Amino acid sequence: MDPISGRLLVNQNGSEESLIASTTKIMTALLVCERCNVLDQMRIPKEAVGIEGSSMYLREGEKLSIQELLYGLMLSSGNDAAVALALYCCGSIEEFSALMNDKARSLGMKQTHFENPNGLDAKNHYSTAKDLAILASYAMDNPVFRQTVSTKTIAVGNRYLRNHNKLLWLYPGADGVKTGYTKAAGRILVSSAVKDHRRLVAVTIHDPDDWRDHCKLLDDSFSGFNLQRIVTMGDCVGYREIAGGTPARVSVLAADNYVYSIAKDESPQLLLPGSGFVYAPVTEGADAGFAYVLISGKAVGKIPVVYGKTREMLQPEEEKSSRFLFWRKNK
Repeated sequence: MDPISGRLLVNQNGSEESLIASTTKIMTALLVCERCNVLDQMRIPKEAVGIEGSSMYLREGEKLSIQELLYGLMLSSGNDAAVALALYCCGSIEEFSALMNDKARSLGMKQTHFENPNGLDAKNHYSTAKDLAILASYAMDNPVFRQTVSTKTIAVGNRYLRNHNKLLWLYPGADGVKTGYTKAAGRILVSSAVKDHRRLVAVTIHDPDDWRDHCKLLDDSFSGFNLQRIVTMGDCVGYREIAGGTPARVSVLAADNYVYSIAKDESPQLLLPGSGFVYAPVTEGADAGFAYVLISGKAVGKIPVVYGKTREMLQPEEEKSSRFLFWRKNK
């Protein structure tokens, strides 16, 4: 996925629901980064000690910063760190899980549901490769999250933590994000890499050769697609004829920039939908709807557009003549 445009550059079964194991912790870490002061300290409660699966081996009563727990969560994949952070953030696992689902809905993750903060297998705990790419793309914009997941090794007290994400060593420009594994879910990997100031995110689920596959996915996508500015705000994207106004035509301008990942053999086009005319008066800067970006005849995005100039209504004598000319033209 290209995070800027949201385009899926490669997609195979991307909407198939699956267990997602510890890649769940991307959402856990994101919420903590957004809602908590990572410099705060917390005393580890007994509820966060001895959690099954991968662990940073928390001890009841020890005091750690939220940032240190984030390192334990994202580098060591600590299920205990996930519980500790959830309890600190919301007071209960149930409330934190509800927060996770609210955030998923707000991000447009339509095939995702969380039941816990660590990803231990549960019947109603699932996502898709596409939804995980949406989540990771959003999360990598958070500077605290990004700094955490790009860290290779760090000391937390007397613990030496090493990131499970081998791509940080294997792939030039790799800077995140999370591994995952359970016997039922298989190997899951969400990765991020930057090349020439451009980021891509890749996701594989149940892939036994994920390190190699991610290197190839990223290489092929960086070389096969370019992020292009299709339209710059203020560009003229077309014209509308004006019924009952003068002059009889008005320009339509892009109200925003639009960028999209384009393959080398693709030629994007713009379509200004509608009847082709508007009734006077028309005010400069007024909403004119949307122009659509097409690739191979398929709409891939839309751009808000506005009118370029004010066009006044004709006076009664002019209007009579204009109606006749407009009728003749459209006939």
